Amino acid sequence: MSKIYKLSKSKLLSFRQCPKRLWLQTHRPELAEIDDATSSVMASGTYVGETFRETYSDGVLVDTDDLVSALEMTQALIASNPASPIFEATLQANDVLVRIDMLAPVEGGYRLVEVKSSTSVKNYHLDDATIQTWVAQHAGIPILKTEIGHINNRFVYQGDEQYEGLFAEENVDAAVTERLPQVIHWVRDAQTMLQGEEPGICAGAQCYDPFACPFVGYCRRNEDSAEFPVEILPRNYGLAANLKADGYADLRDVPENRLEKAIHQKVQRVTKSGIPELDKEAGQLVRALPYPRYYLDFETIAFAVPRWANTRPYQQVPFQFSCHVELAPGTVAPSSFLSTDDTDPRRAFAVAVIEDVNPKLLRDLGLQDSAPGPVLVYNAAFERKRIEELAATFPDLSDELLAINERIVDLLPITRQHYYHPEMRGSRSLKAVLPTIGAGLGYDGMAVANGGMAQDAFLEMIDVGTEAERKEELRQGLLDYCALDTYALVQLVEFFSKGK
Repeated sequence: MSKIYKLSKSKLLSFRQCPKRLWLQTHRPELAEIDDATSSVMASGTYVGETFRETYSDGVLVDTDDLVSALEMTQALIASNPASPIFEATLQANDVLVRIDMLAPVEGGYRLVEVKSSTSVKNYHLDDATIQTWVAQHAGIPILKTEIGHINNRFVYQGDEQYEGLFAEENVDAAVTERLPQVIHWVRDAQTMLQGEEPGICAGAQCYDPFACPFVGYCRRNEDSAEFPVEILPRNYGLAANLKADGYADLRDVPENRLEKAIHQKVQRVTKSGIPELDKEAGQLVRALPYPRYYLDFETIAFAVPRWANTRPYQQVPFQFSCHVELAPGTVAPSSFLSTDDTDPRRAFAVAVIEDVNPKLLRDLGLQDSAPGPVLVYNAAFERKRIEELAATFPDLSDELLAINERIVDLLPITRQHYYHPEMRGSRSLKAVLPTIGAGLGYDGMAVANGGMAQDAFLEMIDVGTEAERKEELRQGLLDYCALDTYALVQLVEFFSKGK
């Protein structure tokens, strides 16, 4: 007799994304690679769910991780509390078990609500809600309405620990009704697949849609992967998939006439030759920049559930910056700002950035005032937007803040247009560029090595439960990371300036 596997909503969604993902999740779970970013997203989702429950004061939580107990508790609550919403309602039917974010009684049945951290209903949410509804109905629960509760990004937190209005509950009955007949096929197909050998599915677009698969590393390692896969072509909009379908896995093997865009031709040319290209225009552009030069980088954090008054969901709140001032060739002075407590960092940040990218810093260094010089950043849209937001929040600082934006010079388009190294592998991110310019700089081994780690470190540092010694470790790690970002820009400009 064939084994019947216990399924859940998450397992069926894994199957929908890629059958191989569910097979590995079931038979080879030790192969999964869960990164810090995925863990952070999961933690954020948990907090969003908790906040949603707080907006329904009369609800009852099925507060147990033991699934047998959760099933029993749900049935008891349905019988004994017919007027109360049930959170994490646990139901099972046809060998599928689900935990529903909220099962709320309405006249003649129930309203089912699935809560999401996004600011709108996504297509994959509809499969999610359909599975929940299907199981509930087959478990004998009449579902009269199915809704997706998502973040309302127009909500402005008042700082009063009240979150009514943070969530919008959107009816998805039509989409769920259309999908319901398909669920039994999803279940049967998943059961059949799990009883067989590992599916022979190659890594592809499904590995990242709608979520990054934790088994993608395993799948890629077990394929004959190209040294320079065609996927490194920037902004290829399906071209890579077409090339692979035609048998071209390595970019170096692609016929030149298949690449129409100049950027794609450049990436292939450099990849094939192994010789980096630095156009003389890069040197001309950076050598023309006057002194003093201010190299600037921001770190921000965005909460699904706003933490500080007068902020919105997912608003990028700046909490740190690094600034290196190049007074003359080879003469560089660093400065920085880092908020180290759990108060709103925005005004202190704004005041500090005004001071540090203006002549005050030069006075602090015992130098004479001079006209403000250019402010060099990498991907200027980000810093410009944060400065505009600060200016809108603090009108008394608006003129000085917006004056900084007028001085910004973006190094990203200079890099994109005039420099490419084969080891950049199609990327123009600073972390891809930095190891190729011979400056001996890199992020490997740092306590904080990327933006996601910076956000996690900041949250841990400002947590009141974090020990003083650990706080200091995190503070130093954040300072080192952000300082490297701006010092890297100094080195990048020096590298470009040598281009003839």
